[in-house]
Amino acid sequence: MAVGTDQAERDALATRIGAATRLAARADARLTGAIDDFFVAEDSRLDERTRVALGRMLAAVVQGVETEIRRHAARVLAGQGADTQAEQLLKGHEDVVRRLSRAGLLRDRGLMDELIAQVRCDRIAAALPSQAGTPDQPSLLVRLAEVDDGVVAAAARALMTAEARRRAAVEQGGAMPGLLPAERHHQLVWWVAASIREGRLAVSGEDAAVDRAIVEAAQRSLAAHDEGQRVEALAVRLASAIDARAHELGDLLVEALGDRRLILFIAILGRAVDLDFTGARAIVLEPEGDRLWLALRAAALDRPTIARIALALADADPRRDIDIFAEELDAIAAVPVEAARSALAPLTLHHDLRLAIDALAREAGR
Repeated sequence: MAVGTDQAERDALATRIGAATRLAARADARLTGAIDDFFVAEDSRLDERTRVALGRMLAAVVQGVETEIRRHAARVLAGQGADTQAEQLLKGHEDVVRRLSRAGLLRDRGLMDELIAQVRCDRIAAALPSQAGTPDQPSLLVRLAEVDDGVVAAAARALMTAEARRRAAVEQGGAMPGLLPAERHHQLVWWVAASIREGRLAVSGEDAAVDRAIVEAAQRSLAAHDEGQRVEALAVRLASAIDARAHELGDLLVEALGDRRLILFIAILGRAVDLDFTGARAIVLEPEGDRLWLALRAAALDRPTIARIALALADADPRRDIDIFAEELDAIAAVPVEAARSALAPLTLHHDLRLAIDALAREAGR
């Protein structure tokens, strides 16, 4: 009896020691996080609204993939008569976002760059001063959807539909299909699949049939992903269909901003100066604006048009300093078009090559 009591006391002591060790590690991690946060440069820090929106978008993307994989894997298992395993998969919703975050996977630069850019685009677009159409003069995208050119009209309608679908998903806090580029979607699908499998192993151990069902569900998610139906891809398609001439470009860009179609603005500008969408978006979102002004001059835009674009973006993005821009406007407008195009040339390199160059530059800077 005494032996059993001693063992119970030792077990209880071991449990308390283990708990204390875990709490100490958690406190250390919190301190590390607080220190890191304190020393983040002010111009690198996300404001609270952007941080909240980013968290929601990240959770929606991960949970959308998770739900899709769990449901299809459960259908596969149920079809094989493995109802118990199917039910376990459907009920086993551990916090996949937290698990992937703990593993450091969600710190992936490509994934976070894409999501942060999308959040910033959404916020700036929503804050742009609206000059949307009236019954007598419909908005830009509505007019484009009704033009006689069937290619332009079809591309405009497709973009309107995709934007409405994404907007509804954001407002309802639901899954966001087609949000990520193919490469980012591919890696996220397998991360989520691995997390689901890990959670199931902790409950019921190895099961080859469940593993095969998870793999099949992940592959189905990959096959169903259509990058061409993303809002960004459809905006690029519309910009290509419009193929704006030099004398049309300035009014079209200004009107896209007035219509709060920032993604279309980016796509049209990118086509005009031979930048892919990701490169064009990066320079449009930079608060300093230096590379954007260079791109606008490379597109041969005049001083009044550049000023209108800068003012609209400054109204929508509090990070921008319109006073500094006003002081530099004359110098910006005086930049020769060919000089601007030459300076912009490195940004027109292939996207993957630019990423490799940036990676080398970061390494050299350490």
